[in-house]
Order: sequence, then structure tokens, then C-alpha cells
Amino acid sequence: MNKIAITGKGGVGKTTLSSLLAYLYKEAGYDVLAVDADPASGLANALGFPPEQAAAIQPISEMGELIYERTGAQPGTIGGFFKLNPKVDDIPERFSGIYRDIRLLRMGAVKLGGSGCLCPENALLKALTTHLLMRRTEVLILDMEAGVEHLGRATASAVDAMLIVVEPGRRSVGVMEEIRRLAADLGMTRLYLVGNKVRSETDEAFIRQIAGDLSVLGFLPYDPQVIEADLTGQAVYDIAPETVAAARGIWEKLMA
Repeated sequence: MNKIAITGKGGVGKTTLSSLLAYLYKEAGYDVLAVDADPASGLANALGFPPEQAAAIQPISEMGELIYERTGAQPGTIGGFFKLNPKVDDIPERFSGIYRDIRLLRMGAVKLGGSGCLCPENALLKALTTHLLMRRTEVLILDMEAGVEHLGRATASAVDAMLIVVEPGRRSVGVMEEIRRLAADLGMTRLYLVGNKVRSETDEAFIRQIAGDLSVLGFLPYDPQVIEADLTGQAVYDIAPETVAAARGIWEKLMA
């Protein structure tokens, strides 16, 4: 599986898992494109990008001149005429950053009207997502917000696996079920659960219980080193060996 979408409620740890999978694929010799499609935009930090390099990677949805050039309409325009299939094939190379051989692209968010708005920003992001999933050949790690906002019915079929990250607690359950419903509406069937911030066998049992018929790929521990990585700007991969080992088990199941 080389097209992986990772989602879950905010703060649950999906960005941590995204960064670890990116490094594990790279360690195994794959070319990796990591895509930050979460408006919270923390993937560069989790990957350990130097702050100045991370700041230079501008979200695509905020590139007004590019949006106008490719769609023929000004950002923020609702309705009207603009290209629904703009040119996007050069965007990953031109507007991404590379650190330790991992390429990172930031998608950004559509701020007007949500994911369903008829606006040029959305048209560009949808076309770019389609290109990334259906035309690119490297491993794609898509760090998403809590939903499937960047996916359509056509692109959803190109996702090899969607990992829903949850933590022990009832607040994860509602978000998980909503993601599950949205994914089902798009015809996605390759859904898996990953537990994070797990402290005990009781936590594991709780996550297995809420999973229902979803396969649980594995568990990431509650790890102070992950918090330390965030505070110091270091890659989680570099300073959290226990979490890396757990992520490796998840990665091996994806590769099996």
C-alpha cells in the first residue's frame, strides 16, 4: 500500500503517525511525498523540518496568484466561471520542500464555504489531490483533517488505506463514526483503526471494542518523548524509539 490517508479528530496524533510512516517508507528505500492537508499544519514540525525551511512552504490554498493563473478566477470568488480541471502537475515539485529526502507539500484550507464551496481554491485543491493520488508514483502520505474533505468519489478509490487514529476516550468515538460514514458515502472500504496515547491493556481493549468491524492495525504508546519532540522541533522519528517501534509494527502490516 503506497497511498495512505490518515485522519482523526484534532490532537489525536495523526500527524505523529504520518511523520513516522513517512520516515519508515523512506528508510525502506521508497520515494516519499508527505502532504499536509490539515489546516493545523503541523507535519513539517513532526518531520523535523528546520523552522525557516518549514515557513517557506506556503499552503497552496493561500497562493492567490497561482490560483488565479490556473483557474482564471480570483480567490474568494463564489460561483462564476473558472476552470474545474486546472493544470497541477508541476505543483508538487515547484511548491514543496525537501528535508532528509522526504518531500513535503502543504495544501491548506478553503476558508469560504467549506469543502463543498464552488470556489477556485477548492477547484485547485481537488484537482491537485486527484493528481497526487492517481498520477504520482511515489509513496503518498496524506495527513488530513478530521474528515475526507479533500477526497471525491474518484480519488477515494485510489487511496490504498485510510487510517483513522483514535485515543482512549469517548470523544474519539463520535469523530471516528463520522469519518466512517463519510468514507462509506465515497465507497471507501479499506479503513483501519490505529490507537494512540495508549497507557494500558485496558486502553487497548477499549479501542478494540469501539472498532467494531474495523481492523485495528496497532497501538502507539503515550510517550513523553513525542511531546518533547514537538516542544523542541525535533523529528519524532529521531527521539521517540518506543513510538517508532510501535509505528514500525503498523507499517509492516501495511506492507504485508
